[in-house]
Amino acid sequence: MERKPEIKTVSLRTETAYKADEPGKVAQHTDAQGSGSEVNAEVAQLQFTFLSGETPQAQAERGVSRRHSTSQVREGRPEPDRCHSTTDPQPAAQTPNGRAVELEELAGQHGEAQVNLLEQILSRENMLLAWKRVKTNKGRAGMDGMSIDAFPEFSRQHWERIRSALERGTYRPAAVLRVMIPKATGGKRPLGIPTVLDRVIQQAIAQVIGPLFDPHFSTHSYGFRPKRSARMALAGMELAQSDGLRFGVDCDLESFFDTVNHGLLMNRLVRKVCDKRVLRLISRYLNAGVILPNGKRESTPCGVPQGGPLSPLLANVMLDDLDKELEERGLRFARYADDFLIFVRSRSAAQRVLRSVGRFIEGKLSLIINQTKSKAARLGDCTFLGFRMSRGKLKWTDAAVHRFKERVREITKRSNGTSMWQRIPKLHRYVTGWLNYYGHSRSYTQLLELDQWLRRRVRLCYWKQWKRPRTRRRHLLAMGISKDDVKLASRSRKGYWRMAGNSIVQRALTKQWLWDQGVPNMRQQWVDLHYPAPSGVA
Repeated sequence: MERKPEIKTVSLRTETAYKADEPGKVAQHTDAQGSGSEVNAEVAQLQFTFLSGETPQAQAERGVSRRHSTSQVREGRPEPDRCHSTTDPQPAAQTPNGRAVELEELAGQHGEAQVNLLEQILSRENMLLAWKRVKTNKGRAGMDGMSIDAFPEFSRQHWERIRSALERGTYRPAAVLRVMIPKATGGKRPLGIPTVLDRVIQQAIAQVIGPLFDPHFSTHSYGFRPKRSARMALAGMELAQSDGLRFGVDCDLESFFDTVNHGLLMNRLVRKVCDKRVLRLISRYLNAGVILPNGKRESTPCGVPQGGPLSPLLANVMLDDLDKELEERGLRFARYADDFLIFVRSRSAAQRVLRSVGRFIEGKLSLIINQTKSKAARLGDCTFLGFRMSRGKLKWTDAAVHRFKERVREITKRSNGTSMWQRIPKLHRYVTGWLNYYGHSRSYTQLLELDQWLRRRVRLCYWKQWKRPRTRRRHLLAMGISKDDVKLASRSRKGYWRMAGNSIVQRALTKQWLWDQGVPNMRQQWVDLHYPAPSGVA
């Protein structure tokens, strides 16, 4: 009978504890930031015991000491080399530019199943590639508290033993750290954060098995695939509208990543992956469990924890049968991960398809349809990836605009005490990223309104920082405002938002002056996206 683990407290920044003589057991975990590069030596060693699946007795037989000097582990973990995990601009399951063809050759031509996949996954070249992606994506520490910066030193010391454990099949992935993040529609959704080591291994797996599946995926599947994007999925929506398919089936999968049936998913992986060692490793990742925000550990009998580099690929594998079913029925659709929209010509056809597709999803895939959010309606009443159709044109949803304003308000908050030279670059990065995605909308009039609103928010920040009348007077005079107008403005008792729209303040903080400070010019960025200059023209 298995003993229950004792909880051993170890003092270190991340406050993570492990029990040395029971691999696979973890103690309570507090919110680990992973911002530091120092890791307690004893905890790092015990952590490796847990990750590799080795017992202390096995380590003793291998001549491995439980303790290392602090100087040996001071900097961090393994070094296969660098990596990225989010979504955009390059999804975690996608191979890096310039190497996709080479990795596809490694994995097998045209998705041909291979028996030596584990050796390909653990090859030096593939692991270096995986580490580069994880390092590029950055991300916070997992349940072990190991940061991206601390990982290379740990890797140099322990990678050979980790590789050996993977080859022998004794490696046990760590549980993922669960955090709750706000949803655009309200509420929160769970996100799983694997350890850096497990992110590297998952990325390496995705790089090799991804090319086995990707050539066979539907052309209507756009999420987390090489050379495909959300913009292409939205273009399919526009094309369907122009072809007379004015109605849509908006089918919402409830908690998709948390309800995936492991048995059905593994059955689909077996179609292309015949190396049982790789299948066993993936199964262990699926069943690794999660560490809840309160520190308790919870098993994962179903679901694919959202947040790991392997999860997007597994989602596409799971939903590929749905794509094939829709294609066999001759239906037009666009799917991005678990978000998909089917295009039909009439309301009655939409209602019929919604019922039949719902039966397929719940019966064949054992997934759950959210009946309250799913609907058969005109395309103008359907939302897809933050967009909707209006008079044949792609427009933002109200929720997308609301999220934009909330984030800008957060950056330009009056009371956060951050200087403008720190706020403006942060604001520029956010607005530029938002426009790179949402800028393809035809909402030009609404964009001008947002641009004006953004400048007013920035003027509010300046007016707030020029708090004293004499400070305001000095700045306004330096900007060419007459003394009489300066007196009116600097001694006004109106609120900050009112003064940000005041004509005197606007004449001082002109559009051009704000742009020179680095405030984003949303109108110009939108024009550049829709009407790019011909090549060779400055």
